[in-house]
Amino acid sequence: MKTLTVFTPTYNRAYCLHKCYNSLVRQANQDFVWLIIDDGSTDTTKDLVQSWINESKIDIIYHYQSNLGMHGGHNAAYNLIDTELNVCIDSDDFMPDTAVEDILQFWKENRAEGYAGIIGLDANTKGAIIGTKIPATVKESTVNDIYEKHKVSGDKKLVYRTEIIKKYPKYPIFKGERFVPLGSLYQLIDQDYKMLTLNKVLCIVEYMEDGSSMNMLKQYRIHPKGFAFSRKSRMQLATSFKEEFKNAIHYVSSSVFIKNKKFIQESPKKITTVLAIPLGVILNVYIRLKTKNDF
Repeated sequence: MKTLTVFTPTYNRAYCLHKCYNSLVRQANQDFVWLIIDDGSTDTTKDLVQSWINESKIDIIYHYQSNLGMHGGHNAAYNLIDTELNVCIDSDDFMPDTAVEDILQFWKENRAEGYAGIIGLDANTKGAIIGTKIPATVKESTVNDIYEKHKVSGDKKLVYRTEIIKKYPKYPIFKGERFVPLGSLYQLIDQDYKMLTLNKVLCIVEYMEDGSSMNMLKQYRIHPKGFAFSRKSRMQLATSFKEEFKNAIHYVSSSVFIKNKKFIQESPKKITTVLAIPLGVILNVYIRLKTKNDF
């Protein structure tokens, strides 16, 4: 059995998926399997992947499902993965040639039951680190503390132990919506485990115009139930009032979108939510104005 699963949720990305494939073929260490979660693609993704399977250059598992969104793709992946470690590489991203080797060698040297996995770095196509590096003195941390306590910025690449991630609830699926912020699961894991830090680039990121990162306000408006769920969870698990209040503002905004009259009653932090109402309404108006041309 392989040690690592690289999984890629994809939807109509046949035009760029080859970048990820080619990077995996070039990996110095081939102790991995590539799990492709086809989230209802209507383009040539299936035929393209089959051609790569026929080439037999790397181990590939292909799974097709109806369109559920990125979080639904993660749910499917976590059901299917049986390797010790897993890492998500998005369909418009790819890995440096030594990334798998860096992950596996670091884990071999530092693995311990008390850790949920590894936090590594993302870089852009020009080689610049996304945001900031992890301070050299920080050898272990939760994902939340990386940002809130250690003031690291930018997307980071998370490598999880599969047995750990399978312990926690899957992302909820809301009818008519296809997006739940992935961080809600990572924050749950943070309550019980820390991550080891690795200041090496594990993923090359290219933010596409049709990707969720480039369309976050639009996603916010289209999928308010998913965002409200995430903000409720983050409010409940917040480690400071500032963090709690910030998430309450967003929770109020999402609640206005879905016209949820019971949002105070359903909030895990009712007083904070009441205090956040004015700013939450302002945020809701701002999002409506910024996305008015999309609707």
